[in-house]
Amino acid sequence: MSSDTTTMEAQAEAQPTPWRQLPALAIALGLVGCIVGFVAEGSKQFAHSYLVAFMFFLSICLGGFFMVLIHHLFDAWWSVPIRRYSEHLACLLPWMSIFFLPIGLLAPELYPWMSMKPGESHALDVKAVLFNSSTWYVSSAVLFGIWALWTHKLRAWSLEQDEDGAAHCTIYMRRWACSGIFVFAFTLTAAAIFWMKSQEHQWFSTMYGVYYFAGSVWVTLGTSYAIALAMKRTGTIPVIAREQFHCIAQWLFAFTVFYAYITFSQYFLQWNAAMPEETFWYVKREQGTWAYVGWVIILGHFLVPFLTMLRIDAKLSLCVMIPVIAWVWLMHFIDMQYNVMPLIHADGPSIALSDGAAMLFIGGCLAWLFLRMVNKHPAFPQKDPRMHEVLKNQAHS
Repeated sequence: MSSDTTTMEAQAEAQPTPWRQLPALAIALGLVGCIVGFVAEGSKQFAHSYLVAFMFFLSICLGGFFMVLIHHLFDAWWSVPIRRYSEHLACLLPWMSIFFLPIGLLAPELYPWMSMKPGESHALDVKAVLFNSSTWYVSSAVLFGIWALWTHKLRAWSLEQDEDGAAHCTIYMRRWACSGIFVFAFTLTAAAIFWMKSQEHQWFSTMYGVYYFAGSVWVTLGTSYAIALAMKRTGTIPVIAREQFHCIAQWLFAFTVFYAYITFSQYFLQWNAAMPEETFWYVKREQGTWAYVGWVIILGHFLVPFLTMLRIDAKLSLCVMIPVIAWVWLMHFIDMQYNVMPLIHADGPSIALSDGAAMLFIGGCLAWLFLRMVNKHPAFPQKDPRMHEVLKNQAHS
């Protein structure tokens, strides 16, 4: 066992016990809540609540994958200290295959087209090559396999670089990132289409993958800011400095605008075209109190964080950024609800035990796995070729 690993485990043991027990507590409460919710609220409500939670946390894992790829593609020095925990977030993707099992088992409750017969829906007949049970299950397995391969390779070369700082490790990581950015774009789009958009198989949207991507990176940046703050405060990553927080917040601000642009573009193009196979998705979400939820997303997902982070100094103020991070998580959860829940609650959102239980269970499990990874490996790259720039900047910050 390396001295770095020993140090990290010692730091983990030194952490306050209540905080270390939070993931286990969340898992226990979430599991009990899921069982009670499944029995009391029915399989359909549970399946949709679970899908919301799954797509929420899949966003963060995919966002971590994106952050690793962008680091290697652009070779930025500021992202070196946060690269390792971004790798850990990305390496949660293979574990998401386990949490996908309830979705696979309850798929007929989530995707009406799985129960349709040939000729029953013209829209389904046109897309039959894509939306059929065999393709759906095989494609789902392939997606997790691809994510497992790329995330494992990127972190494996990163950990090997910690040993001797060999240049070939950096070269291989860049090569995997170069191909990985195309793999990322394709697999994220396929996941969004197969697992969320296909609930309404008759809907056409060429921007849905980009829409899910924008929200995924947005919530991941908020999460990354929170992780960086926690690891800085506990001394886990002492090389995190002002520059890291400022750059993460700048990206968060940028993706706030990007998400708004993509969301508005999709709405504007489809509504302006006035094609029934496109506009019905929005018509359904203007019924009952869903119309108010739409306004909450417009104001809360864009306007509030945009105006809050507009000042440069706000990006470094914890009094501002901590509430912003909590707000980001809330808005992304509402966004996932807005995509999934109108199928079973046509008149507006309905609070269910399964909603919170699924979030607690999946979130608790992923937090426990993430902390295990943090404690097992050095918390930041030890011999990255640009580490000297990080240390030089820290000395002057």
